[in-house]
Amino acid sequence: MKTSLYINLQRKIIFIVLLVSFAPLILLGGTIYYQFARMYKNKIEEQIKYRARAQAEAVDMFLKERIALLSTAAHTHSFSDITNERELSRILSIMNSKGGAFVDLGVITNNGQQVAYVGPYDLLGLSYYEQPWFGEVMSKGVYISDVYFGYRQLPHFIIAVLRQERQPVWIMRATIDPDLFGAMVRSAQVGKTGDAYIINKAGVYQTRPRFGGKILSNSGLNTSLFGGGTTIIEQKSGEDKELLYAGSWLKTPRWLLVISQEVAEEMEGLLATRNMEIAIIVFGLLAIILTIVLTTRLFVKRLRESDAKMNEMNAQLMHLDKLAALGKMGASVAHEINNPLVVVMQKIGWMEDLLDEEDPQKSKNLEEYRKTINKIDYHLERIRKVVHNMLGYARKMEPRLENVDVNETLNQTIDLLENYARINNIDIQTDLAPGVPIIANDQAQLQQVFLNLISNAIDAINKDGLIEIKSRKIDTHIAVTVSDDGPGIPRDRQGKVFEPFFTTKDTEKGTGLGLWVSYDIIKKMGGTITVESAEGEGTTFTVQIPIVLPQKE
Repeated sequence: MKTSLYINLQRKIIFIVLLVSFAPLILLGGTIYYQFARMYKNKIEEQIKYRARAQAEAVDMFLKERIALLSTAAHTHSFSDITNERELSRILSIMNSKGGAFVDLGVITNNGQQVAYVGPYDLLGLSYYEQPWFGEVMSKGVYISDVYFGYRQLPHFIIAVLRQERQPVWIMRATIDPDLFGAMVRSAQVGKTGDAYIINKAGVYQTRPRFGGKILSNSGLNTSLFGGGTTIIEQKSGEDKELLYAGSWLKTPRWLLVISQEVAEEMEGLLATRNMEIAIIVFGLLAIILTIVLTTRLFVKRLRESDAKMNEMNAQLMHLDKLAALGKMGASVAHEINNPLVVVMQKIGWMEDLLDEEDPQKSKNLEEYRKTINKIDYHLERIRKVVHNMLGYARKMEPRLENVDVNETLNQTIDLLENYARINNIDIQTDLAPGVPIIANDQAQLQQVFLNLISNAIDAINKDGLIEIKSRKIDTHIAVTVSDDGPGIPRDRQGKVFEPFFTTKDTEKGTGLGLWVSYDIIKKMGGTITVESAEGEGTTFTVQIPIVLPQKE
C-alpha cells in the first residue's frame, strides 16, 4: 500500500516540476527564436534590397554614360562628316575606347533611311520609319528601346539621339552589346539560387535570367507589385519554391531590375541557428529530466527511509512498553515468589534444628537428611538470588558484589546443562585457565549470562555437536569464550543479536530477551560481549569481565 503511495507521489512531483521547468524554457526558446528569425529576415531583406538598389543605380549610370557618349559624338560632328563611313568607324572606335559595349553605329535621316552604318550586320540603306523606336526618338530627342528582334532577328536594344541642325534633322543610333549588358546585370546575383535580370513594365525579360527563362519571354511577375524605389515581395516560383524578390525601377528606360533568391538558401543560417537552439533546448530538457528524476527518487528514497526509521522507532517504543510491562510483571512475580520462599527457607532452618535435637543414634539416615537439606538450602538460595536479580533489574539495582570464582561459576553452570546437552549428543569441553583470579562480582548474574550463552549454543547445534568453553586472564580482564559448531549466524543478522526480542529460534522456542539481558548485565559490570560467526562454521561469544579484586576483611 505504501509502495504505491510513494510511486504516485514520485510521479506527481516529477510531473509538476517538469511542467514548471519546461514551460518557461520552451516559451523562452520560442520567443528568442521568433525575435531572432524576424531580425534575421529583416537583415536578409535589407541586404537584397540594398543590392537591387545599388545594381539599378549602376545600370542607370551605365546607360547614361552611353547616352552621353552617343550624344557627344552626334553633336560634335556635322551630317556630312558623320555620313562618311571612315569617320563613322573612327567615332565608333573612340566611343568603345571610352566606355565600350557598342556593337554598331548608324546614321538615319528624318525620313527613316539609314544612310551610314558601321557594324557587323548589313543594315545600310534600310528604312526604320515604321519601327516604334523611330517615332519615339523623333518626339523625345533621346530614347532607349525595349529589347526587340528587328532586322537582324536577334534580341537587342538600341540607344538613339536626335541631332537637329538647321538642315537636315538626323538620328545617330547605337546598339548595345546584349551579352556585356546582361553580364553586368547578372553580377548582382549571389549564392546557388540567386538571380538578377531586367524586365519591362509588361514583365518581359530584357536580359537573360539564370533560371527558367530567356530574353523576351514572360517572367510571370506582376510589375505593379513593385512601387517606387526598391520593393521586396515574397511569392512561390513555378517549382513551388518560396522566392524573395527585390525590384528597383531604372530611371531611363522604365525597366525593373529584379534580384531574386530562394528563401531557404537565405535562411540556412537561421535554420542552422534554430537547429542548434533546438539541440541545446533538447539537451537542456534531458538534463532537467535526468536531474529531476534522480533528485525526486533520492528525495522519495530518503522519505521512505525516514518513514521506515519512524516505524522502527515506533516498534522500539512498543518494545519498551512491553519491557516496562514485563518488568512490572517480573517485579510482581518476584515479590509473590519471595514471600513463600522465605517461609520455605524458615521451615528448612526449623528442620535442621529438629535434626540437631534428635538422637543421632536413632536415625540411620541422618546424614542423608542433612545432605538433602543442604542441597535444598543451596537451591533455595539460588532461587532467592534469581528473585533478587529480577527485583534488582525491575528497580534498576546495581549488581551485588561478592567473591566470585569465574571458573567455578562456569563449572556449576555446565553441571546444570550437562544432562540436557548429553541427551542431544552434544559434547561440552572446557579449557579453564588455572590462574584466573577471584573477583568481586555478582555470581548469580554471571551465572545467568553463562547459562544463556551455553543454552543458546545447545539450541543452535540441536543434535550432535561440540561446545568449547575457555577462560583466560588477559591484562585487566577475564575473557570467557563459548564456541559451538552449529550453523552460524548470517552476516546481515549479526548486528541485531543483542537487540531485544530478536531471535534466530522459532517463535515458540525463544523470546529474544536472553542475549539482550546478558548484554545489559555485562555492560553494567563494565565489560563487553562480542560475537563472531560464519555460516556453516559456527559461532563464538566472547565475554570480557573486568578484574575487580575483593576488599580484604
